[in-house]
Amino acid sequence: KIKLKLILVSGKTAEFQFRAMTTASDVAKHVFENWPEDWGDEQRVDRYDVLRLIYQGRFLHGNVTL
Repeated sequence: KIKLKLILVSGKTAEFQFRAMTTASDVAKHVFENWPEDWGDEQRVDRYDVLRLIYQGRFLHGNVTL
């Protein structure tokens, strides 16, 4: 499993664990469906496909795996 530390623009963080073959789209869906309580409604979006994952300065899209 891979531990991902997600950071909102505000600086709030949360950690999630995923299998290495999890796609960026599945990560976004999981985060959307399991929005951390301490993030509140801050920067919450209406659909998971609006979330953007950035790794080393590059956007991760769709079927790209971890």
